[in-house]
Amino acid sequence: MPNGLIDDASLRVHPDGLALALTIPWYRSLWLSSVSTLRLTLDGVAVPEEDLTFELDGVRYAIADLPQQSDVLWYLQSHPLLIVRRDPAVALGETHEVELHGELRLPYMQIAPGQDGGPGLYVPNVVHQRLTLTATDHDAAPPALVTDVPPAPEATDADPFKLGLTLYSASAEFRAGWFDFDGLLDRVAELGIGPGIEIVASQVLPTYPVVSDVFVATWREAFDRHGFDASSFGANLDMGKRRDRDMTPDEEFEFSDLLFRGAKKLGFPLVRIQSAKPDLLRRLLPVAEELELKLAYEIHAPLGPNSPEIVKVRDVYAELDSPLLGFVADFSSTMHSMSPTLLRAVRRAGLGGEEVLRLQEIWATDASMRDRQQEFIGYLNSRGFDPGRLGAFAHLAFNMHGHVDPREWADIMPQILHVHAKFYDIDEHGQEPAIDYPELVKVFVEGGYRGYWSSEWEGHAFAELGEVDPLLLVRKQHDLIRASMRSLQPAAG
Repeated sequence: MPNGLIDDASLRVHPDGLALALTIPWYRSLWLSSVSTLRLTLDGVAVPEEDLTFELDGVRYAIADLPQQSDVLWYLQSHPLLIVRRDPAVALGETHEVELHGELRLPYMQIAPGQDGGPGLYVPNVVHQRLTLTATDHDAAPPALVTDVPPAPEATDADPFKLGLTLYSASAEFRAGWFDFDGLLDRVAELGIGPGIEIVASQVLPTYPVVSDVFVATWREAFDRHGFDASSFGANLDMGKRRDRDMTPDEEFEFSDLLFRGAKKLGFPLVRIQSAKPDLLRRLLPVAEELELKLAYEIHAPLGPNSPEIVKVRDVYAELDSPLLGFVADFSSTMHSMSPTLLRAVRRAGLGGEEVLRLQEIWATDASMRDRQQEFIGYLNSRGFDPGRLGAFAHLAFNMHGHVDPREWADIMPQILHVHAKFYDIDEHGQEPAIDYPELVKVFVEGGYRGYWSSEWEGHAFAELGEVDPLLLVRKQHDLIRASMRSLQPAAG
């Protein structure tokens, strides 16, 4: 997914002068308060901020007022306008040099909590684009999709795992409007992927964090039509949705409670939770019992089952002693190398061979994520390379890729309630080049796991839109998982 606010079809004619149709530079919806900075240069001339207006769903905001809009959602599929007051107005077909700089923060990716009631530190996303654009009055057409795909192999009772996917795998295509929600489910069914369907609530709910009756009707109709199962409801906790402070404990509870009730409304048996704060879990557990929901804390890169942070969660679980509490195993934690997809992305952003090699060397060390991030950022600065050119990648390269031994999953296998079968690519040999899937399958089969493996293609964080068809890659990954499972089954006869 390009880390961009604009694309080749963004420059639009507008009666006030011109407009830029914006795309959220992330893979989930964000609050308008996430936007810190928007600066525009047009044909080499900086546009004064007072000549810029941000319009979302027909409501206009001054740029300086965006950080205060903590209750206004920039939905993933919405394309607000950055309106530029200009006389004369731009005409159809005119070409202009556009340079746009944006700075955002990700309100659920907290680096450090706030102190003394102040705001915490959150992962930033910096966007800087310089494009030559031609004024148009319509969106670009989506490409044709491959349809002549052989049917998927049938699942058998001997298969230890059930397969499915998280719709997060098609984040870029969904963001671009190539599919509406119903059409995305149709495409999944067409390719024979499923039956498990997982969602990230902050990505697909237009009324996030509320699950509307309209969304429920669309969901149930599609599920009945295709025979899908609801597997996991991904809930984030947007601690930093306000810019002046983090959420209070009561706000964290209320936000989570609302999401849990939405998950129940959609028929999910499990919620992937982001926070395992002991006091919050104590308050949420009665809600889970009331709604008959399992709560699974995601173990995600760079952490593993025995990381100190996860051991603390395990201790809390032992204290609460509830069968409803467990974990989501995300295979980003157990990678043996950095993804070639990520390495291609940082090369596109300007990193040379020596810098890419140093990135991999720092990643492979046993230092903490924060220390590795800072070492890499310091290294880039020492070479005169602005880390902002990488957008969020200078951080994400470390918190999205972990190198824990896959065998550590066995240490908590009885508590693993769901699996994120994270992957970035499938090579010409049908393997994931950075993640040892045959080994992971062996660990989980021998450990007795019998739940869903939900395919999660996260290459969209690094790949260009249209570079690959992620759902076709999911089909290939399912083939890899099936082959790995069945290679462990005793031969017939």
